[in-house]
Amino acid sequence: MSASLAPGANVSLTADRPGLSLVRVGLGWNFPAGTAPFDLDASALLVQANGKLQREEDLVFYNNPSDPALSVRYGGDNQDGAGDGDDERLTVRLDRVPAEIAKVVICVTIHDAEDKHFGLVDGAYIRLQNLEDGEELARFELQRDFTQVTAMLFGELYRHNGAWKFRALGMGFKGGLEAVVTNFGIQVS
Repeated sequence: MSASLAPGANVSLTADRPGLSLVRVGLGWNFPAGTAPFDLDASALLVQANGKLQREEDLVFYNNPSDPALSVRYGGDNQDGAGDGDDERLTVRLDRVPAEIAKVVICVTIHDAEDKHFGLVDGAYIRLQNLEDGEELARFELQRDFTQVTAMLFGELYRHNGAWKFRALGMGFKGGLEAVVTNFGIQVS
């Protein structure tokens, strides 16, 4: 049964499901009537215990569709958010995430955000699904207006006492993907 989360809330993934290894991260959004659709992009950051990315290859997104360990894979770019269901997806193989990775942070950024921001987006959510049986494990829906924010940390899968958990975040950044990766220790050239 899916847990609907508030910002900062978490849910256990593998403590209750010891065999869970393959998780789909689905991200979705809509645009209010009168707003022209624009491109949002999902990404995953494989972060060490020190809160930093070890290397650029630990950022999984449309230009780097998998990390070196093949533990996180990017599922393709939906450029207008049209249609029902998830707009973009990532797949995480929990059993392949390298031991030095403490968490996988899920981010969505606005591509070419010159005059766009998350205040123009409705119904944004992240959901986790067990790919073995299709069960939705957790869902977090953004509830507040994020005017002028061009990048959002939706949530994170993280290790806790030898098990995986998921925490809802809902944290915004100005400056798009560059601001996010700089926050996690990578300088963009």
